[in-house]
Amino acid sequence: MTEDIHYTMMIDQAMRGVVREVLKQVQSSGLPGEHHFYVSFATNHPGVRISELLKSKYPKEMTIVLQHQFWDFKVEEQLFTATLSFNGIPEKLIIPYAALTAFADPSVKFGLQFQQPDFPEAANLGLAIPQDPVSIIPGLEENEGDDNSAEIISLDSFRKK
Repeated sequence: MTEDIHYTMMIDQAMRGVVREVLKQVQSSGLPGEHHFYVSFATNHPGVRISELLKSKYPKEMTIVLQHQFWDFKVEEQLFTATLSFNGIPEKLIIPYAALTAFADPSVKFGLQFQQPDFPEAANLGLAIPQDPVSIIPGLEENEGDDNSAEIISLDSFRKK
């Protein structure tokens, strides 16, 4: 019996590390220039902490924007926290990197999509796949095929079917 090398899982973890490093830079220096982030995550992932109101409104997945108004921003090795305002009500969010489904910085047309690999270990990592990855990042679908559209990196073409 041979053991497979799970490249997909390794690449996914590396991409989550990219998000962590970007967020660490923002924590220490703030958002430079026009940079801002759309962060999508599985709200039902273990370790995600959001209010019951947000959980009922977004039972599976939610996208937040880190741009002008976020506070108490803290980046740790396995997760990050931020307080954002929803309809004038401040909400503290705790988001493990394993819960991320997508990350985009539209100011530089950069995006990452995290998908669930086809092997059992993925369940232990809590990896999630969005139903329609492009629709979770506002504005991308209307620019599809346009030179101004953001680039979403997807590994589907390299996966075994």
